[in-house]
Amino acid sequence: MTLLHWAIVSPFLFAILIPFLYKVLRNVHTGWFVLLLPVALFTYFFQFISITKNGDTVKETLEWMPSFGINFIAYVDGLGLLFALLITGIGSLVVLYSIYYLDKKKEQLHNFYVYLMMFMGAMLGVVLSDNLIVLYMFWEFTSISSFLLIGYWYHRERSRYGAQKSMLITVFGGLSMLGGFLLLYLMSGTFSIRELVMQSDQLMTEALFLPALLLVLLGAFTKSAQFPFHIWLPDAMEAPTPVSAYLHSATMVKAGIYLVARMSPVFAESSVWLWLVGGFGIFTLFWGSFNAVKQTDLKGILAFSTVSQLGLIMSLLGVGAAALHYSQLDENIYMVATLAAVFHLINHATFKGSLFMVVGIIDHETGTRDIRKLGGLMNFMPITFTIAMIGAFSMAGLPPFNGFLSKEMFFTGMVRVLEMDIFNLDTVGMIFPLLAWVGSVFTFIYSMILVFKTFTGKHQPEKLEKKPHEAPLGMLISPIILASLVIIFGFFPNILSERIIAPAVASITPSLIQEGHAVKAHISFWHGFTPELFMTFGVILFGILLYLLLPRWRKIYSWIPERFTLNSFYDGGLIGTERGAYNFTKGYMTGFIRTYLVYIFSFLTAVLLFSLWFKGAFAINTDDLAPIGVYEVAIALLLVISSVTILFAKSRLTSIISLGAAGYTVSLFFVLFRAPDLALTQLVIETVSVALFLLCFYHLPPLSRHEERMRFKLGNALIAIGVGLVVTLFAISAYSTKLFDSISSYYIENVYEEAGGKNMVNVILVDFRGFDTLFEICVLAIAALGIFSMIKLRLTRGKEG
Repeated sequence: MTLLHWAIVSPFLFAILIPFLYKVLRNVHTGWFVLLLPVALFTYFFQFISITKNGDTVKETLEWMPSFGINFIAYVDGLGLLFALLITGIGSLVVLYSIYYLDKKKEQLHNFYVYLMMFMGAMLGVVLSDNLIVLYMFWEFTSISSFLLIGYWYHRERSRYGAQKSMLITVFGGLSMLGGFLLLYLMSGTFSIRELVMQSDQLMTEALFLPALLLVLLGAFTKSAQFPFHIWLPDAMEAPTPVSAYLHSATMVKAGIYLVARMSPVFAESSVWLWLVGGFGIFTLFWGSFNAVKQTDLKGILAFSTVSQLGLIMSLLGVGAAALHYSQLDENIYMVATLAAVFHLINHATFKGSLFMVVGIIDHETGTRDIRKLGGLMNFMPITFTIAMIGAFSMAGLPPFNGFLSKEMFFTGMVRVLEMDIFNLDTVGMIFPLLAWVGSVFTFIYSMILVFKTFTGKHQPEKLEKKPHEAPLGMLISPIILASLVIIFGFFPNILSERIIAPAVASITPSLIQEGHAVKAHISFWHGFTPELFMTFGVILFGILLYLLLPRWRKIYSWIPERFTLNSFYDGGLIGTERGAYNFTKGYMTGFIRTYLVYIFSFLTAVLLFSLWFKGAFAINTDDLAPIGVYEVAIALLLVISSVTILFAKSRLTSIISLGAAGYTVSLFFVLFRAPDLALTQLVIETVSVALFLLCFYHLPPLSRHEERMRFKLGNALIAIGVGLVVTLFAISAYSTKLFDSISSYYIENVYEEAGGKNMVNVILVDFRGFDTLFEICVLAIAALGIFSMIKLRLTRGKEG
């Protein structure tokens, strides 16, 4: 393994040590030990900037299952490095924040940090893997670890509900994504993303291209909470605030964004990709921002705002795919959408991370997140108010913060949709700038609600659980750093342009990057009186107006009854699925052994008949059959009569005697066919069985026949005849179709030479099949112990089951 591989798996390895550190050093907050790792990883990945800036990449291969084309290929390019820096950088700040947020005496810190490290390692694996199967493995690790983090306070019902909901939806998407990956493999013969990119033109002509595209997008949409899969994200807010800040500002929800960006070179030239990614993204932006306004919980507002912002980035990636339809990099006006997507990805991590931490501080210091109880906190928490104002104004797209710059680029990208002469975007494409503007108005409104409903207005101390005061300095460090980045990136955006943004964009559009060329990523504050600038003016004016008139028009949210919401459909579907599964199981699990035998024998008969028909094995050759004697016919008739008698016997004694007769008759066949050892074995087994039946006969309940109507008996008879017929056909077919030499000749030649025995059966049992026999004996011994335990078991009346 190389150092890069160790860096990816190091959070998993460190997670093993955390419980020991927690146990041995209880006087020290475990977070201080954990903090060292993300800081070290951020420093390590920071060194790659000088490599990716020049367009170079790093690739390290660790063979895992080379025969299946599955290897752990760690790959660092501009896009992967951007996410790795976000994961480790924001992760460091979140761990630092959690040290002051989580009480070391009241919380199970070892569990929390183990889950957090698992999640960090999984995210690094997702963004730095070149192999699709390895990427999927880490992808599902993120689902599992996020499930544990969301359900960290498992004693709360809402936490369990939120964890289950996120798990069901994201794992469903993950399995769909796996299906897409397998289809890509069938088309290309490789799991490598780089090799898929090189085959992208050929893949588009394949019949499986569209199904693969849809399945991969399903995985991305569920992970990144795109409409209608966004419903899991608000419920995931039941997690501790550090988790919310980490998962929902910079990492987990952006995994879907990463997947779309990473797979764009493979799929983006398809019109379906552009319409689906752009269309779902822009509608998610509108729907998330529209619903954020009606929330009364601060985390609820941030949850829907995250949905909205993810939709914004997704729509930019969709629209940015249009750039790949033009061969020239210079003067390619659609590159601005992809540039805006990458830039807003960074900005969102900074302002949303700071806002989540601010909400955590408010909850921590006042005891509530309900804006109906809050107000007037500005005088008690001036630093927190300042951080909140910076983050919220940036989210609203106001100057001079970084959100303003990326929002302007977003408007530019949406306006240029009208200039596209492909896929009918020059006509119906009007919906993109329209929804972008409407969604931005609602974004402005909920950003103002977040700040002014919390920190201004009338103070209501009687509704608060705690007397509000400013948070301790340690809890403020992380949000202050993030708020500072909001301002720095706002005033000096080009410190990221050449080092971070341009290499990431180049990774998304590799076909446009020719040797000697590079992506131009210059970002400026002033770009003239353009349509997007007037759109911003309109957002601010309408946003202020609608915010002031909020009580008058807020009633529109009640127009949609609760039972018609997506959450209601999810809950109803879950309940219906559970009831359906219970009723279905109850229908075939009757508790009667005979019912299960009917299933087994029916399935056996159907499968064998189908196999015989499918393989054309109905071959009957009577040339070499031995003549059938009178004794054999008589014994066969006796066997049939005794077997049929069991079916129609009215007493248990008759059944036992008939069963014994059938067994002894079979032993006569062995005698006639010159197999005395088998005949003796069969006689012993039948004698013991009948004797056991007779011994416990007195204790057995009466044979109940009241439900056995003729229909029931005929059904059993048909299944019995079917099994007998199929087995007979199978035996005749096997005799008539000899594809290989008999194995008996091998034993005849080697029994004495290899094993030194003259009794072939004994040698086979104890030498050639020695381990098989040993395991059979073990099975019989275990069964005997089980029977002995059941005999010794004494259940008191009323306690059965």
